[in-house]
Amino acid sequence: MTTPDITLYVTRPGFGMPETSPFVIKSNVQLQMAGLPYATESTIPPQAPKGKVPYLKDAGEVICDSTFIRAHIERKYGMDLDEGLDALQRAQAWAIERMLEDHLYFAMVWFRWIVPENFAKGPARFADSAPEAEREQLRRTLQARKHEDLRGHGIGRHSAGEIAALGVRSIDAVATLLGDKPYLMGERMTAVDAFAFAILASILTPFFDTPLRDAVAGRVNLVAYVGRLMARYYPQHEWKPLREVETV
Repeated sequence: MTTPDITLYVTRPGFGMPETSPFVIKSNVQLQMAGLPYATESTIPPQAPKGKVPYLKDAGEVICDSTFIRAHIERKYGMDLDEGLDALQRAQAWAIERMLEDHLYFAMVWFRWIVPENFAKGPARFADSAPEAEREQLRRTLQARKHEDLRGHGIGRHSAGEIAALGVRSIDAVATLLGDKPYLMGERMTAVDAFAFAILASILTPFFDTPLRDAVAGRVNLVAYVGRLMARYYPQHEWKPLREVETV
């Protein structure tokens, strides 16, 4: 097979994570699962074709969105990241992925972007490269836009306590589904594990103090799951969730 000319456009390390976006982590892990050689290049959403990161360039072809990136590499290179799963298991994996991406992710985003203390030390720093006189207004604009996005999604119309309750219910569901298995679908890692790892690690990072973090830290199997996959896919990243000792 010809060596692929693949570049994955990513975010950058931050918030105690190897990437600030869990969707970038998802695509990074899935490319590693596929065994394809590729390069990475940092960018920011406004410079991306659809205003979102990650995106992929493969021999001149541009693929946006982590789900379409996976579909592209499976189709073009004859991969199946769900190899070994039957039709029912594939449907279950898709349902789990949608719960994580379309529900739990947005609960995490709310606590990062809307809680003042988390916003100030996290997403507000995205404006640091702007001229100093413009930074504060840019930060207000960024937060206001995110608030509107979250209201449009629906989760932003709830109180902090209600959002926490919804997020914790999804975390409990993942913990139950994982049980004592090494991976969500059994003994072998499949595509859904890439985002499950990404979102759980992004919640568990000690950088942000949220009730969702407390919930993940309190589930021993989830802490161990994240630790195993962090060591496997980001071995150079120092990973020490604050409450890991308390949950073992």
